[in-house]
Amino acid sequence: MTLTIERKKAIRKEIRDYVMISIAMISYGLGWTIFLLPNKIPTGGVPGVSSVLYWGMDIPVQMSYFAINATLLLIALRILGWRFCVKTIYAVSLLTALSAVFQEHLESIHLLEGDPFMTSIIGGVFMGSGIGLGLAFNGSTGGTDIVAAIISKYRNISLGRVFLVVDLTIITSSYFVLHDWEKIIYGYVTLIVSSLCIDYVVNSMRRSVQFFIISDKYEEIGARIINDPHRGVTVVNGHGFYSGRDVHMLFVLAKKSESHKIFMLINEIDPKAFVSQSAVIGVYGEGFDKFKVRTKRYQE
Repeated sequence: MTLTIERKKAIRKEIRDYVMISIAMISYGLGWTIFLLPNKIPTGGVPGVSSVLYWGMDIPVQMSYFAINATLLLIALRILGWRFCVKTIYAVSLLTALSAVFQEHLESIHLLEGDPFMTSIIGGVFMGSGIGLGLAFNGSTGGTDIVAAIISKYRNISLGRVFLVVDLTIITSSYFVLHDWEKIIYGYVTLIVSSLCIDYVVNSMRRSVQFFIISDKYEEIGARIINDPHRGVTVVNGHGFYSGRDVHMLFVLAKKSESHKIFMLINEIDPKAFVSQSAVIGVYGEGFDKFKVRTKRYQE
């Protein structure tokens, strides 16, 4: 019975990941092919390289994008594992198809054609949100996303900063095709905006909270939290200074998205319970993030 429930939860999680990755690729594809590409505003990563090849050699962006990512995925397969690569292959394939469809059917739409600054801002928001959403659900758009995912696996550093450093060179090099520093500057604006959006989306998805719950019905509340949303509960024995009686306090760490469910069950069991909720910077361990620290070997 337990295995069946766990299996169903795993299937639901996988379906949710693919749905969210699909939404992420739609956002990224719209930002790239509708806002940036027709207005000749460069971007970073493999889409940036594909854009340069399209402007300079008239090579369809979907062809060069898919070819470069196929090479990078072969390298990443061993490092990141099959699960990450399967979702990335799905994301790359979907974005390749979407970019072809968007270019064919939406080519005549030039939004904000006379306002390159707003074009770079909005395009950066669409692309950064797409990348961040994809990474939050174990996928990516490939290219520098793969490089960032590899670094993130071993180092606890900002994903947005990784993209900022890697993509800066690609945008600058597009000058050899565009011969327009103004376009390059707008490309920098797009890069900064997308990097901020990546960090915001990823951090929002990983945000955690902690609860301190004091209630006479602590056993029932603790049992419900363990059952759903499946979070560990620690009982802390204390003594009320004012009341002079012993109390039992529950300590719970959960995802921000699970807060409402926890408040609902507490209110259902004991509306008079005393509850303290606070945000935490990082939670590491089973059910949350993994430790990302550098290990050194010292030789005597």
